[in-house]
Amino acid sequence: MESERQPLPIEANASRLKWLPLPSAPQDSDEGGLNLGQVFGALRRKLPVIAGVATVVASGAVLRAMSSTPTYASSFEILTKPVTVETQVLSSVPQTLSNKEQPPAGSESVDQTKLKLLKSPSLLAPIAKQLKSKYPDITSDELSANLVVLPLPNSEILNVAYQDKNREKVKDVLNLVSAAYLKYSLDERLADVQQGIDFVDVQLPQLEKRVQNIQDKLQTFRQQYNLIDPDSASKQLADQTASIAQQRLETQVRLNEARALFADIQRQFSQRSNERVTSSALSENPRYQALLNQLLEIESQIAKESSLFREDTPNIQVLRDQKNNLLPLLEREGARVEDGLASRIRELEARNQILAQTEQVLIQRVKNLSIVSRQYADIQQELKIANENLNQFLAKREALRIDAGQKKTPWQVLTPPGEPVPSATNVKRSAMLGVILGLLLGVGAALLLDRLSNVVYTSKEAKLASKLPLLGVIPFYAGLGETEKVSLTTNFSELLNHVQQRLGLEAGKSNSYSTSPFYEAFRSLFTNIQLLNSDTQIRSFVITSSVPGEGKSTVAIYLAQAAAALGQRVLLVDTDLRLPQIHNRLELLNGYGLSNLIASEELTLDQVVQQSHLDSDLYVLTAGQIPPDPTKLLSSKKMQALMEQCRAEYDLVIYDSPPLIGLADTKLIASKTDGIAMVVGLGKVKNSEFTRSLDDLKSFPGVVLGIIANGSKEQDKNRYSYHRYFNNGVDAGLQEPAQLPTPALPTIALERPVGEDFSKSVSK
Repeated sequence: MESERQPLPIEANASRLKWLPLPSAPQDSDEGGLNLGQVFGALRRKLPVIAGVATVVASGAVLRAMSSTPTYASSFEILTKPVTVETQVLSSVPQTLSNKEQPPAGSESVDQTKLKLLKSPSLLAPIAKQLKSKYPDITSDELSANLVVLPLPNSEILNVAYQDKNREKVKDVLNLVSAAYLKYSLDERLADVQQGIDFVDVQLPQLEKRVQNIQDKLQTFRQQYNLIDPDSASKQLADQTASIAQQRLETQVRLNEARALFADIQRQFSQRSNERVTSSALSENPRYQALLNQLLEIESQIAKESSLFREDTPNIQVLRDQKNNLLPLLEREGARVEDGLASRIRELEARNQILAQTEQVLIQRVKNLSIVSRQYADIQQELKIANENLNQFLAKREALRIDAGQKKTPWQVLTPPGEPVPSATNVKRSAMLGVILGLLLGVGAALLLDRLSNVVYTSKEAKLASKLPLLGVIPFYAGLGETEKVSLTTNFSELLNHVQQRLGLEAGKSNSYSTSPFYEAFRSLFTNIQLLNSDTQIRSFVITSSVPGEGKSTVAIYLAQAAAALGQRVLLVDTDLRLPQIHNRLELLNGYGLSNLIASEELTLDQVVQQSHLDSDLYVLTAGQIPPDPTKLLSSKKMQALMEQCRAEYDLVIYDSPPLIGLADTKLIASKTDGIAMVVGLGKVKNSEFTRSLDDLKSFPGVVLGIIANGSKEQDKNRYSYHRYFNNGVDAGLQEPAQLPTPALPTIALERPVGEDFSKSVSK
């Protein structure tokens, strides 16, 4: 709460000057560079000055152009790059083979270098020399100054114009210039062609030697590696490698099968008897199977005989002897099969090893061949490029020789020089330059005059200069500056319509004063003042200005009426004892007033205060008779006691005091009030006067409430929103809530304009 009431000083050392911040009013930024709003405002105010200066300067330029000797001008058009058979042949040759840089594809503009060359002394000096006999004073510099060479947009066409005060001279110059340009194009083409031929002749031996060196290198490479085509050799190696890999795979399969059979035989021999071995290797051996079948047949007979005879019978003994004879044979045959499998395994292992070694050799040869193939391809590519370059240079040389034999000029004159005619562009150009220069000078003069006038024109300027809160902006109302008499009996609706018409509103929309932004500005001003301090209510304050004529008395009257209309019991005190205004404006008697009340011991406040016809809650204490020493009266103890009495009997006391500059009256009165509200007459008070009054307030120990911008002609956004809100509400037939009683506008008797100087009265 304490931080919200910190005073904002006008300057860093202005510690004694205090004021209260507006709690809800947005503060504009004081930072920034050029204020475009102020510049445009100054230009708008000085628009007649700008128009006058521009008119004078443009008229002078036109008159000067019309009174000067006429200038004749003529021109011709020339095509700088026609499409011919020669250019088509040359364009087919690559750009990289020429020493001359060609323009990019699709380029159709003439470069600036060529334009400067066409106006150079090397081309114009011979023309000036030819014209010397007829025009002795002509020079190449004069030709270059009056010659204009302009390319037409998106084309290879040049427009060449020449102007001079001599008609024949213009024609002669253009004829010679067109011939010189054609000759220049032919010479340039032949020089370029010859330069190209010389370049090709120098490059051809080097290209031929390079091709021969690459061919020799290729031959040596083939002999070194004994190959004709690396691709064919690579394919053969790939086929061989694939075949070896397939053979190795088959050998590995057979080796695994043999190892499995050998292991199976060993396992069965170790676990079972020979007659019980069932290995697949033995089952496929016919001798082993024959022996095994005999053994099984004998065992069958033994079993049969054992059922008939005893074991020791001769038949059984014979059979057992046969069995015992077959068992060693069967065992030897199994061993022989086992040895055969072992021999086969050793053979397959040896074959697999040989195939693996062969495969590794082939793989390494493939790797080596890939390197050789890349080197071979590089040499072939190098030879191909060298041959292409050689062929292209040979084609270039033939094309250049064909072009060298052509004598046709590359450039063509499309439009020959016409008959010189008086140039009307001088007058137009002079008028245009005069208008532009006049506008620039007018703008400069307007800004200079506005700066020299040193007047505060806008509320923003006043706020930035003072760094005080802006309490309110009173719109400009032209009727207040006119010498007109408004009767006290004037109907309120007629007066309201009159104000609305002055402010650009549509009359007759509503009988409420709230439709008038002029009066609404005072209601807003009163509300802002009341909201300045949330702790204590502002009961009395002084309204003053820097100099006379800023409208402080008018603001005091309307502000008092606005407060009274809002239910406040208001006393308006005219403390300007040097040139009182309140009684004249409100058409009140001034026989007895403030001065009489202070000087007399018999008069009381109630006897002197008059009730206004404008509102029953508005009371006025006029100035009374003008005393010889107003300052003495205002500083008296009785004046201080009177101010305390007014504060006690009324809700709000408004003091209309004299201007600040040169007078101490305002500070004497304000020291016993809640503060000072300073009226700034926009377009009337100078910055120096405004600054001086602010400097005077530095010695004031009280509170400066803020400033009131009076007579604003700005297009206020808030006023526009207010108009739109009210008009839309009326058009839509909206019924607003119950409003405060509508106060009457003050009836004003203006015997002279508000801005009239009354320094003579002050001097009295």
